[in-house]
Amino acid sequence: MDKKAENIVSIDLSKLNNFICKYFIVCSANSDVQVKSIAYHIEDQVLKNLREKIWHKEGFENAQWVLLDYADVVVHIFQTPYRDFYKLEELWADAVTTAHKYTKS
Repeated sequence: MDKKAENIVSIDLSKLNNFICKYFIVCSANSDVQVKSIAYHIEDQVLKNLREKIWHKEGFENAQWVLLDYADVVVHIFQTPYRDFYKLEELWADAVTTAHKYTKS
């Protein structure tokens, strides 16, 4: 199973007023199976390496957009067409957005 996320960005929300978390991580995948695979991999790696348990998760039913909430960091994993439709990054255009490359763990 290919767990390679695409178009990974972090959005620094820490300097915005009254925001519920400090960072969004946003990435894309090509299918519902890949979205779930990435989500499970992130959950596993965060628990294993950071010992952080997930606070809330949703979207696994249809896996078009899965959300992993770690309180200060919220991860959004989209199927590409849904990311293009919702344009989450554009909602916080005043926040600093940083692109990242996938690295195998």
